[in-house]
Amino acid sequence: MLTIRRLDIEDSRKLIAGARAKADEIGVPMCIAITDEGGNLVAFERMDGGKVTSITIAIDKSFTASAAKKATHAYGEISGPGGPTYGIDSAIGGRLMVVGGGLPVEVEGAVVGGIGVSSGTPAQDREVAQAGIDAFLKG
Repeated sequence: MLTIRRLDIEDSRKLIAGARAKADEIGVPMCIAITDEGGNLVAFERMDGGKVTSITIAIDKSFTASAAKKATHAYGEISGPGGPTYGIDSAIGGRLMVVGGGLPVEVEGAVVGGIGVSSGTPAQDREVAQAGIDAFLKG
């Protein structure tokens, strides 16, 4: 029998609040998605002004980070032509994201979920996602 740790709705609210605060600070309204350890959506927020086109992207970034247990920018670094995972972004119906902004959420070395952020640049998305994780880990 397995014992599985996963994010719940309260955890998700902390992640979203931390990400939202950073998005407000940098002045970029974001779409923020939280998934459990299997990539299933737990919570989502589209800030006022967050791009409609970023809804699915944020969800898929979170899916990738939690289900594949790897940051989306890490896939981006190895998925270009000649890379060891070239073409992986077309896997699973195109859901695997290779653009920065999706990060796994880890507790005591185990991936318990993911956060995906979209609407800014990849660097901004990643910064906002990390702020969500930092807020969650602080409690």
